Amino acid sequence: MQRSTLLTFSWLNILSKERYNALCTHFGSLDKALSELDEAVLKELGCRNDTILRTLNRLEEFDPAAYEKELTKRGLAVLSLEDEQYPRALRHIGDPPVFLMYRGDLSLTEQPCLAIVGTREMSSYGKRVTQTMVPDVVRAGMITVSGLAYGIDREVAEETLHAEGKTIAVLGHGLAMIHPRQHAQLAEDIVEQGGLLLSEYALDEQPNQYTFPARNRIIAGLSLATVVIEAGKQSGSLITADLALEYGRDVFAVPGDIFDPTFEGSHALIAGSRAKLVTSAQDILRELGVVAPETRTKDPDAAFDSMEEELLYHALTTMPQSPDDLSTKIKLDAAIMSATLTVLELKGLVKNVGGGRWVKN
Repeated sequence: MQRSTLLTFSWLNILSKERYNALCTHFGSLDKALSELDEAVLKELGCRNDTILRTLNRLEEFDPAAYEKELTKRGLAVLSLEDEQYPRALRHIGDPPVFLMYRGDLSLTEQPCLAIVGTREMSSYGKRVTQTMVPDVVRAGMITVSGLAYGIDREVAEETLHAEGKTIAVLGHGLAMIHPRQHAQLAEDIVEQGGLLLSEYALDEQPNQYTFPARNRIIAGLSLATVVIEAGKQSGSLITADLALEYGRDVFAVPGDIFDPTFEGSHALIAGSRAKLVTSAQDILRELGVVAPETRTKDPDAAFDSMEEELLYHALTTMPQSPDDLSTKIKLDAAIMSATLTVLELKGLVKNVGGGRWVKN
């Protein structure tokens, strides 16, 4: 896909995976589809009249070079499903976003991620649970994922940063702004500490009643599991939990006061056997098979004697991986990989957890 095509369709903000497939099937590529894009094509895609008018107006006014310049000025990058760097965890969900705009370290999406979600109307109990769980999750080498909204989302991000961890904030609007505005500095802190801001929307897209539920599929799709800290009967966190289940991911829920309506949704998940009851981070890590690394005082990079050792060490995580798993990340001869793993084990940097699977120590 040509860069100008990627930027233009990302700006138009009309492509679901289904529409992307339809255009590629009919025209052969998005490049060709863009050259033929008109009212008739948009009607064939199922766009409403107001969407067609808006799309044609945005298409007429769009300047790819100026847009690229604006993205660069803001430190933003954009990619599509056709790019190799597209997060692998998202490729296989039912409706992956065709485009992703981001700021920060995209490689975090290839690390073990845990979605931690909950109500905007956070109780003191929900805050305490988050403050207790998040540091243990960070120490286990996991990346937290949330939506940067009020309440539990903000607490997750702040506690991750306090624990010197990294977090991914998935936003329900374009990255020209941060909503709510009170979280703008927190967003900056996330990026400065090596985290990631992520959105499927065009730079200028405003948040609305549809964008927030839609972004929940990205939160669930990126993550090995979703933890519901505190959710009422109508909480958007339940959407994230349902999507996680649809994607075959684990869902966990923290129990609360049976008389507190802010936990009705959480208790319904547990009662319906859609979520496993957890009371600590250790419950979650145990269910996921995460092996917490030992506390380390020295920089492991100083112990590397070869490029292969460094490459292999940084490909490992706290989630057990086999040599076949590792070979999808790095290209190493099987014999060299086996020998390098042995050397790293002797240095105390990696651990064989059985079944030929390895973790970072």
